[in-house]
Amino acid sequence: MCGIFACHCHPDVQKFKPTALRMAKAARHRGPDWSGNFVANNTILAHERLSIVGVDSGAQPLVNEDGSLSLAVNGEIYNHRILRKQLKTPYNFKTHSDCEVIIPLYMEHGLDAPKYLDGMFSWVLYDKKADRTIAARDPIGITSFYQGWSSKTPGAVYFASELKCLHPVCDKIKWFPPGHIYDSKTDKMTRYFQPTWWDPTNVPSTPTDYKLIRTSLERSVRKRLMAEVPYGVLLSGGLDSSLVASIAQRETLRLRAASTKVNGYNPDHEQQNGELVGMDDNDELSTVTWLPQLHSFSIGLPNAPDTKAALEVAKFLGTKHHDFSFTIEDGLEALSDVIFHLETYDVTTIRASTPMFLLSRKIKAIGVKMVLSGEGADEIFGGYLYFHAAPDKEAFHAETIRRVKNLHLSDCLRANKSTAAWGLEARVPFLDKQFLENAMSVDPAEKMITKGRIEKCILRKAFDTTDEPETQPYLPDKILWRQKEQFSDGVGYGWIDALKDNAELHVTDEMFKKPKAEWGDDIPDSKEAYWYRTMFDELFPPQCASTVMRWTPTWSNQTDPSGRAIAIHNAKYDEKK
Repeated sequence: MCGIFACHCHPDVQKFKPTALRMAKAARHRGPDWSGNFVANNTILAHERLSIVGVDSGAQPLVNEDGSLSLAVNGEIYNHRILRKQLKTPYNFKTHSDCEVIIPLYMEHGLDAPKYLDGMFSWVLYDKKADRTIAARDPIGITSFYQGWSSKTPGAVYFASELKCLHPVCDKIKWFPPGHIYDSKTDKMTRYFQPTWWDPTNVPSTPTDYKLIRTSLERSVRKRLMAEVPYGVLLSGGLDSSLVASIAQRETLRLRAASTKVNGYNPDHEQQNGELVGMDDNDELSTVTWLPQLHSFSIGLPNAPDTKAALEVAKFLGTKHHDFSFTIEDGLEALSDVIFHLETYDVTTIRASTPMFLLSRKIKAIGVKMVLSGEGADEIFGGYLYFHAAPDKEAFHAETIRRVKNLHLSDCLRANKSTAAWGLEARVPFLDKQFLENAMSVDPAEKMITKGRIEKCILRKAFDTTDEPETQPYLPDKILWRQKEQFSDGVGYGWIDALKDNAELHVTDEMFKKPKAEWGDDIPDSKEAYWYRTMFDELFPPQCASTVMRWTPTWSNQTDPSGRAIAIHNAKYDEKK
């Protein structure tokens, strides 16, 4: 991940420049490797870089040959080599960065440029000749991105990767909508991402193609191995992260075998740097010389459900596993920092982000800069336990679409900011555009959790090799068919219990009955929620609250969003006893 700050049409950009650089510095944790800026006319772009691809030459903002176009990007473009080959007009690339291809794409396609990108991204491009600023965000909002305005500088528009870069200079802030592009020339936001599944009333009837689900997820993981630095996988021991880890390990072993055959790879000498791993000119994954052993990472309270499962998966796959633990005290002491980096007061997000935040720090200390993670599968396949209560397939499908569209306010926000807090990048294979198209086009009747059918059944079946004796199993059966645990539950049930107990100590009954007037209709429904909101208010001014969405389950009257609070959780575990 990287950090962006930009302002278009500032009345005195030279005078504003020191402030702009200070705002960009507020996101330096996202990009600790280098800082850069570009100023022209009344516009400034500032960038804090985390180098993953084009390490030696990809400093930003990127500028074209005549200096008329400048670009600041946060993210990764997985198909950049293919796009370079497809350009109609030759372009003199200055770097090996995957992001530089956005400049010639804009030159050829204008506002349609984001349609061609396969990746996760938020970017700001300035066209000096037209005095025009273009900003865009990836289809699902995997990378965080905000837009702001100030009554002190009417006509100016601001962009940044995080709220903390904007609120000191903006009195109005909104999250930048995923799948959209902004054009300062018209001051309009246009949705460029228009998949077939976007309309919830268009309920698909296509039967599940299990082979397509499997191969498209494999391809999604494969392209996300694009890196020039050590990488790993977050392994909770649940289905989603375990599948991602399994596929990544298969690719690692396959490429290592190919590299050994060609280059005589020495498995006893694991290097820290090497040639690019990623999609080559034929849209296939390749590496020139070597591939390191795959690292996997887990965290939990002692004897946590997920920790035990993660160890079992790591042993089965043969990854170099790092099993970390944290104490309840560690988590409680980190809460304020978590809310500062997450920029939310949502209960579910804070619960799950705290262990992920602590784990990310440990991962970065090891020297790993990029990890794969399993976010998105529960939204796509209806994996949350409350989906048991879906009344029909139409409602089930509409809820999956709603959840996917809101990922940028929940799980994507968590994955992006928990890791970026320590200069670590998280990539999410389940949110690949093509995989989404395939998975969201399945008849939702086949996703529903009916009698005898577990959550995410079609995903599990896609990777069940019981009837394929020639195929090595992806996971042990007990993991492949393990019941869903929400991450904040799986790290140890004592974690959520401790949060509730501490909220009771910080929020009295009298306080809870008298919410602050400035909260309006957004009233906390528990003391835990009240506690987080007060911590958020201490860190952020009121204009930031409009960017927060609280995660709540549908078809349920519960106030606690924990999966463990749903009756089906205990019922399922009672069945296993």
